[in-house]
Amino acid sequence: MAEFGAKGFAGARTAEIAARAGVNQQLIAYHFGGKQGLLDELRARWAATEGASRPAGTLAESVRAYLDLTLDRPDWSRLVVWRALGDASDSPPDEQAGRLRAAVDRFRDRQADGEIADDLDPAFALLLCYALTFAPIALPHFVRDVTGLDPLSAEYRDRCAAEIVKLLTPRERPTA
Repeated sequence: MAEFGAKGFAGARTAEIAARAGVNQQLIAYHFGGKQGLLDELRARWAATEGASRPAGTLAESVRAYLDLTLDRPDWSRLVVWRALGDASDSPPDEQAGRLRAAVDRFRDRQADGEIADDLDPAFALLLCYALTFAPIALPHFVRDVTGLDPLSAEYRDRCAAEIVKLLTPRERPTA
């Protein structure tokens, strides 16, 4: 994971992956069919971890859990960023688009329950959450320079989660 996170699929080399893992390079080919099979397995594990850690609690709990999931595993998260940047691999399209549509639907449900403001587009609200969650991975110097916080710190997570919830939560409108 560390090798893929550092270099993406295109830059990672099976020999370096094996060396980091302390195994013979041929074991990767034997167990996974090569670098692509290993990457596919890692992506499946990320999807399973992401799905298993999704809390059924409040918006604030959900946002914080996703921040923790993303920032506690920076190598995994960098792999997501590499893929978003078009890192070449022959993986068949996974269920990412379906998972993202389901996440938008969960935001719509939260909106129907009054937890997210009615005037927000749930898709853009979710996109905002992803952008702020992955910013410490993709743009750590921006996060540090803009907020003055360590991008992977608990303080960033606390502030980020609180600000996301404030941005998304319905506000009482002044009466005329």
